[in-house]
Amino acid sequence: MGNSAGRSDFEWVYTDQPHTQRRKEMLAKYPAIKALMRPDPRLKWLVLGMVLAQLLACWLVRGLAWRWLLFWAYTFGGCVNHSLTLAIHDISHNTAFGTGHPAHNRWFAVFANLPLGVPYASSFKKYHVDHHRYLGGDGLDVDVPTRLEGWLFCTPARKLLWLALQPFFYSLRPLCVHPKAMTRMEVFNALAQLAANATIFTLWGLKPMVYLLASSLLGLGLHPISGHFVAEHYMFLKGHETYSYYGPLNWITFNVGYHMEHHDFPSIPGCNLPLVRKIAPEYYDHLPQHYSWVKVLWDFVSEDSLGPYARVKRVCKLAEDGL
Repeated sequence: MGNSAGRSDFEWVYTDQPHTQRRKEMLAKYPAIKALMRPDPRLKWLVLGMVLAQLLACWLVRGLAWRWLLFWAYTFGGCVNHSLTLAIHDISHNTAFGTGHPAHNRWFAVFANLPLGVPYASSFKKYHVDHHRYLGGDGLDVDVPTRLEGWLFCTPARKLLWLALQPFFYSLRPLCVHPKAMTRMEVFNALAQLAANATIFTLWGLKPMVYLLASSLLGLGLHPISGHFVAEHYMFLKGHETYSYYGPLNWITFNVGYHMEHHDFPSIPGCNLPLVRKIAPEYYDHLPQHYSWVKVLWDFVSEDSLGPYARVKRVCKLAEDGL
């Protein structure tokens, strides 16, 4: 079932992830970077605006024909909901209210989650810390596809299907790769989401709920913004496991494209990541980068050397303290 011209395994390395050492060097050379580790004052208001925009959209789609509902779910709702998942990503690093108010950040992420239709924020935070601490870690970093994904989705048509089904793989993979006990916050997240869904359904009927769920599934699937899923860590060039993108889609994705910068300094909010590159350009300007997320998706589907197996993996020792 495989493609003999493609990869048959991950790229195994026996070195530590590069970002820890880079962080130490850069902070020693540019201590001013520490001043960027502060909350984003605009994040709360941007998230509030997006949540309200989706509530308004729910009211507007009540009488739409199904084909137009799905059209707007892809073109508008998909962008908003995908952007909200990236706001939740930023909030998971305590960038909304600062590290001194972790509970505020957790509950605000639950609020940002409401237009997504499914509980996501609390589970994401639980696993995302491991993605940073154990980048590419076998059995620890659930951002890396499973062997089954690498073996099965190895032809252009199957890779296209894999991209379209990304929301399902990102949701189910942690349960297979690194299952963790459910937390109290995840229960609260689910209850808040059920309450929001029930309220919207009671007030406005089925179509607004279909719109929200379709916005999440389509926006996180085969969508231009979803190019960042592949662009960030898939090995387009041997020896490089994290890549940045500096194009205009950063404007609606909380600068998630500045991904080298983000992994070097996870506690710096997206709004300040361009300043990291400005302060220390010699650490970034020479690195390979992506210029188009759409081209990333095209190359991923069409090139034999790319696929779910095109990820760097390593065996990591479990850490004892937090990130």
